[in-house]
Amino acid sequence: MAPPFPMEKGLTLPQDCRHFLHSLRMRSKYALFLAFVVVVFVFIEKENKIISRVSDKLKQIPQSLVDANSTDPALVLAENASLLSLSELDSAFTQLQSRLRNLSLQLGVAPAEEAAEETAEWEPEQQPESRPPAEAPPRRHLLLMATTRTGSSFVGEFFNQQGNIFYLFEPLWHIERTVSFEQGGANAAGSALVYRDVLKQLFLCDLYLLEHFIIPAPEDHLTQFVFRRGSSRSLCEDPVCTPLVKKVFEKYPCKNRRCGLLNMTLAAEACRRKEHMAIKAVRIRQLEFLQPLAEDPRLDLRVIQLVRDPRAVLASRMVAFADKYETWKKWLAKGQDQLREEEVQRLKGNCESIRQSAELGLRQPAWLRGRYMLVRYEDVALRPLQKAQEMYRFAGIPLTPQVEDWIQKNTQAAHDGIYSTQKNSSEQFEKWRFSMPFKLAQVVQAACGPAMRLFGYKLVQDAASLSNRSVSLLQERGTFWVT
Repeated sequence: MAPPFPMEKGLTLPQDCRHFLHSLRMRSKYALFLAFVVVVFVFIEKENKIISRVSDKLKQIPQSLVDANSTDPALVLAENASLLSLSELDSAFTQLQSRLRNLSLQLGVAPAEEAAEETAEWEPEQQPESRPPAEAPPRRHLLLMATTRTGSSFVGEFFNQQGNIFYLFEPLWHIERTVSFEQGGANAAGSALVYRDVLKQLFLCDLYLLEHFIIPAPEDHLTQFVFRRGSSRSLCEDPVCTPLVKKVFEKYPCKNRRCGLLNMTLAAEACRRKEHMAIKAVRIRQLEFLQPLAEDPRLDLRVIQLVRDPRAVLASRMVAFADKYETWKKWLAKGQDQLREEEVQRLKGNCESIRQSAELGLRQPAWLRGRYMLVRYEDVALRPLQKAQEMYRFAGIPLTPQVEDWIQKNTQAAHDGIYSTQKNSSEQFEKWRFSMPFKLAQVVQAACGPAMRLFGYKLVQDAASLSNRSVSLLQERGTFWVT
C-alpha cells in the first residue's frame, strides 16, 4: 500500500476549514460587541441613577433660596435639555450646598442631621475659618492725683504691682526742684501749666523731657539721680535694669535688685511696650488745668483724686516734715491762743484747692465725664481689695491676681514707717486721733470745714469725741465714680 501523499509547505486549507475559521472569528466579534453593549448599558444606568438623585434634590430646593444665592440654572440644565457631565454637576451642587449652608447660618437655622448624612458624600473638606486678630485693649493713662501724706504711695502700689502698667512715682518732683514758683496768683497758675505740659509728655513716653530737670544733668541719657527710682518697678526690671557698674553711687537705687545707671532710652522704650501708663503726682492741685490732656486724642485719661481727713494729713505732716511745722509745734507747746494767720491761710488754701477740684469732678463737665473718680483714703484702708477692684474697673483695666496677692500681704503687715507702703491699714488709718490735741483739731475744722463736709468727715465738738474709738469720724459715702 502506497504511503499517504505528503502536504507540501504553502498549500491552502480545504474549503470547509476556511469557512469554519471565518465563522469562529465572526462569533468572537459578535460576543465582544455584545459584552461592550452590556458594559455601556450598565454604566449609563448607573449614571442615570446618580443624576436622578441629584435632580430630585435640586427640585426640592425652594426657588426663593435659589434666587437668594444667585445660582445659575445653566449650571444644572443645558439649552438642549441634556444634562451636563457628572463632574460639572458635582461642582455645581457642591457650590449650591455651600451657599445654602451659609444662608442657613445667617438665618440662625442649623442644618438637619438627616440632610447632613444624605449629602455627606458631596461635601468638600471644610477649611478652618480665618478670624481677624483680636483688637488690643485701649491704652489707659491713669493719674493718681493727691497731696502729701494722704496715703498716695500706698494706693499707688496698687498700680505699680500690675505687670502691664508702666508706673512712675512722683516724676514732677524734679520740676519742683529746678523751677522756682511763688505761691498764689499768676505764679501758681504758671506752675500748674508747666506741670501739666510735662505730665502730657510723660504720658506719651517722652522721658527725655525729664533730663532737662534732673540735677546733675544726665550724660548720654544715663542718670543716677531719678527721684525714688526704686518705687517704680518698671524702672527696675529687665531690660531697663542694666548690669551694675562698680563704684558708681545711685542716690535712689532699686529695692529688690541692684541695677546700673538708669538709661532713659531703655525706660522710654519700656514705657511704649507696656499696655497702660500710670503716674502718681502730689503736685497737681487744680483739676481744671487737665482739660487739654482729657481732650488730647492721643491720650485716654483717667483721674483718681485721693483725699484724706485734713486732721490726719496735718498730724502726719508735722511728723514727716517737722522743720516746716516748727511754728505749729511752738504754738502747741507754749499754749498761745492764736496761731499765726499766714499758717492758717496756707492750710485753708490747700483745703479749698482740693475741694474745688473735687466739686469740678463731681459736676462731671463733658470733658471729664467718665474720667474722674474720687476716693477717700479711709475707705481704701478699711476695704483695700474692694476699693482696688473699683478703681481698676473705673480705669478699664483688669485686676490681676498679682495685685490681689500684694494687697493681701501688705495690708496686714505690722511695719508702719513714715514712708512705708506696708501697714495694717484697718488699724492705722485713725491712729492720729489718739495723739492730736483738740485745739489743733479745732483749727483744722475751722479752716477746712467745707472740704470735710463734702468728703464726709465728721467734725468733733470736744476732746473726748476726738479720742473715742467708738465714735466714727466717717460718714457713709458711696463710690465717687462719675460716669
